[in-house]
Amino acid sequence: MDRSSHIDDLADFVTASPSSYHAAAEVVRRLVGAGFTLLEETDDWAETVVPGARVVLQRDGAVVALAIPEDATATTPYRVLGAHTDSPGLKLKPKPTFGSGGFVQAGVEVYGGPILASWFDRELELAGRVVDAAGTVHLVRTGPWARVPHLAIHLDRELNNGFSPDRQRDLQPVLGAGADGDVVGAIAELAGVRADDVAGYDLITCDTQPPRRFGVAGDLFASPRLDNLSSVHAGLRAMEAVRPGGAIAVLAAFDHEEVGSETRSGAAGPLLTDVLERVTAALGGGRQDLARAIAASWCCSADAGHAVHPNRPEKHDPANRPVAGGGPLLKINAVQRYTTDAAGAALWGRVCAAADVPWQEFVSNNDVPCGSTIGPITATRLGIRTFDVGTPLLSMHSARELAHVDDPGRLAAAAEVFLAAAE
Repeated sequence: MDRSSHIDDLADFVTASPSSYHAAAEVVRRLVGAGFTLLEETDDWAETVVPGARVVLQRDGAVVALAIPEDATATTPYRVLGAHTDSPGLKLKPKPTFGSGGFVQAGVEVYGGPILASWFDRELELAGRVVDAAGTVHLVRTGPWARVPHLAIHLDRELNNGFSPDRQRDLQPVLGAGADGDVVGAIAELAGVRADDVAGYDLITCDTQPPRRFGVAGDLFASPRLDNLSSVHAGLRAMEAVRPGGAIAVLAAFDHEEVGSETRSGAAGPLLTDVLERVTAALGGGRQDLARAIAASWCCSADAGHAVHPNRPEKHDPANRPVAGGGPLLKINAVQRYTTDAAGAALWGRVCAAADVPWQEFVSNNDVPCGSTIGPITATRLGIRTFDVGTPLLSMHSARELAHVDDPGRLAAAAEVFLAAAE
C-alpha cells in the first residue's frame, strides 16, 4: 500500500476509534473480516487454538490477536507487537449534569496527561461504553456535544502570561443553553436504554475534527489520538498481512497505559500472561514449555515518540535528532524507562533492513524527564526480551497531534517483518 492509501486507512481507523473500547472493537471487526476467529475467554480453546489458527479476543478496551504457524508446537517462540488503545482526555464523572450562567454543563475529570490548553475551544464528543442494569455493554459516541470555553482575553488580560487552568473550575464543558438538561439521559437515548437503566459508563472526550493531511506538499498529518492509535493501526495492518514463520505472531493492544496500566486490561494486569499460558496449554504444553518459548521470544513495544521540535530544539538531545519523515524511532533510555538494549537494537536494525525502512534513534536530553510505556511492564511481567519503538510526533498528548505521512506506514511495514520473524 502506498503512503496515501496507508494514511487514509489510518485516518479511517482513528475516526472509528474515539475511545479505547471502540478501538478494540474496530481491531476485532477488521481481523474477523480478514479471517480471524473470535475467541471468548469463557470458552475452551483446545479446538480453536491449533497450528495454523488465526484468532482474536477482546477484554474491555484491550485486544489480543494471534497468528499461529502451521508447524507450531508448545515451545514455538512468540513475536509480540505491544501497543495501547487509550489516549489522554477528559472523563465523564458520576452525576455529571450541572449548570451555571444559563448553560448546561458536564462534570469531567482529567484522564492521563493531556496538554490541557489544547482541549479548549474545540467541539468535542463523548465516547466509550454504557453498561445497563442487566450487564449489557453498549458502545456510544455522541458527536459534537461539548466545548470547554476559554475566558475572553478582555476578562483576563494575563491569560497569555502562563496559562494554567484550574482542573475543577476551568475544564467543565458546556453542552447546551438553558436550565434544562440531563447528560446521562441523552447518552442513554443514544445507547437505546432508559436513563434509569444505566448502571455505569466509561466515557471520555475526543476531538470531532477529522484527521487530515496538510502542508505545502501535503506531507504532514494532523489527527487526534496518534499516541497511540498509530501503533495499534500498524499492528493491525501487520496482522492482516502477516504469514508467520518461526514464531507465533501476537498483537497485544492494552488499555489504561496513560494512567499506569494497572488494570485487568492494562499491560500490568494478567491479560497477556493469561493468553500465552492458554495458548501453550492448547498446543499441548505446560509451564516449562511456556518458559522455553518465552526465552526465545521478543516483544516490540510500539508507542509514539518525539520528533525534534522546530521551535524548541534545546529540549532534545544535541546528538540524537530524530525528524518527522525520517522513519520510526528506536527509543533508548539508560534507566530502562524504555527497554531497548544492544540485542534489541541489533534486531530492530535487521527488521528495518528487511522491510527497507529507514529508522532513527531517540534518547532524551539529560535535563528532560523521560516518559515510559508498556515495554518495561511487559518485560518485567513475562521475562521476555523487549525493545521500544514508535512513530515520531509533534504535540504529543495534545487533542490533535502531528506526524509525517510516511512514518506510520513505515512502522507498519517493519511490524509485519518483525511479526513474521522474517529478518
